[in-house]
Amino acid sequence: MRTIWWDMDGTIANLYAVENWLPMLRAEDTTPYVEAEVMWNMSQLARLMNQVQKLGYKLGIISWTSKGGSASYNEAVKQAKLAWLNKHLASVSWDSICVVNYGTPKSLVMQDEDDILFDDEEPNRDAWLGEAYEPEMMIKVLKALLGKEW
Repeated sequence: MRTIWWDMDGTIANLYAVENWLPMLRAEDTTPYVEAEVMWNMSQLARLMNQVQKLGYKLGIISWTSKGGSASYNEAVKQAKLAWLNKHLASVSWDSICVVNYGTPKSLVMQDEDDILFDDEEPNRDAWLGEAYEPEMMIKVLKALLGKEW
């Protein structure tokens, strides 16, 4: 069955709006991952995610660690991202959560050639082998999968 994958940073978590996010990441500080605000109405998003999952779709997260991070920092980033998901999308039962090293081709986690990706970075969407969408299309695509009006 198809998996619908979500990137986190810049797609559902507003990492880049955290003041001084880049210097903090370079200093191996996980604060931006913890403090990132949501980018959507998470209640609505979680409802739609749960509805498509009931139709048989799998739900997954595919996100990168910080560029150039040490192994211990990358583990801390992974834990911060898991905590963020638990805080903001607690009602979602993820089928797969992959926090991989920065730059890893996201297509390597695909489970089916028809998998769907939501990602803010165009190169990631272009390299995806299934359907790939900008975050702005998220609600529309999920509603379409449910047979609802856009």
